[in-house]
Amino acid sequence: MTGLRIVVCRPVEQARSLVEGLEALGGRVVQAPVIAICDPDDGGSALQIAMARLDRGDWLVVTSPNGAERAAAHAPLAAGVMVAAVGPGTAKRAEQLGIKVDLVPAESIAEGLAEEFPAPDSRRGGLVVLARAAVARALLPDHLRSLGWEVLDVAAYRNLAVSLAAEQRRAVAACDAVAFTSSSTVSRLVAEAGLAAVPPLVASIGPATSATAAELGLAVTVEAVEHTVAGLVTALAAHVRESAAADDSSPPAG
Repeated sequence: MTGLRIVVCRPVEQARSLVEGLEALGGRVVQAPVIAICDPDDGGSALQIAMARLDRGDWLVVTSPNGAERAAAHAPLAAGVMVAAVGPGTAKRAEQLGIKVDLVPAESIAEGLAEEFPAPDSRRGGLVVLARAAVARALLPDHLRSLGWEVLDVAAYRNLAVSLAAEQRRAVAACDAVAFTSSSTVSRLVAEAGLAAVPPLVASIGPATSATAAELGLAVTVEAVEHTVAGLVTALAAHVRESAAADDSSPPAG
């Protein structure tokens, strides 16, 4: 991966592990943060109130590391509360913050969690606190309600759009690859730089991010098997090695 110019769109304060992982393998990182993470409009009071209601047999669901961090600020949880995380990266961050995770779906998207989430105890019902971004798809809360859960869909944080300067857009267009870590970074980079300026080698952290890229007209070159930052770096590096090996083994033209 030596010399490969790679765009990273995460907020600068959250991009360190990705940047260091890519640079350790010889990548030349161009940081183009297109989102910023901030508190919800209520400063987190709705999440605090919702989590205080959780009791034995209830669930806390976090769908991103940002959601896990906001939820951890209002921990500890009552005894017997179960926790679900969408994806290993989110689960890892939750457990680093002292939140034990009980369920991580095999497929790291809302549909995967919906498929594996249990129904409530018919004798007492139950509560699910869904801590996630202020703007998110209705699929998961709608499905959980259809199972019989009471769902509190709480804004744990907001994604704010960050504009790129003209020189940043030019730098993005001159890169060889982009490493996307979330759907929001995909949509925001396309909005800021334009579809044609997105580098040709598109690496995605997981299926939800890949789906957003496809919806916007981007062809995903490689998707991480392990849906974490480390998995993304590994997948991109493996693709670059395999492509180089294939080029070396190709017969000369003519």
